[in-house]
Amino acid sequence: MTVYIDPPSWPGHGRLWSHLVSDDSYDELHGFAVALGVPERAFERDHYDLPAHRYPDAVAAGAVEVSSREVVRLLHAAGLRRRKRRLQEPSS
Repeated sequence: MTVYIDPPSWPGHGRLWSHLVSDDSYDELHGFAVALGVPERAFERDHYDLPAHRYPDAVAAGAVEVSSREVVRLLHAAGLRRRKRRLQEPSS
């Protein structure tokens, strides 16, 4: 059971962000996030968005540094990947 983090390379709201994921369960991920003091609102479908200035904190707490591509692979392999829902076209 491990929590992983990718480099802060995702832009948004004037800063760069990382993704924090688990290869085991959402419970493990949520527990890690709580211990790190990450707010619940940072959880999005299958990961936490973490601002770049918190990256060293996550690594110091035990998150393993991996590439963004590896984050997606790990989520798929664990069966934890949740894709964004597509908006449905209104029927006429």
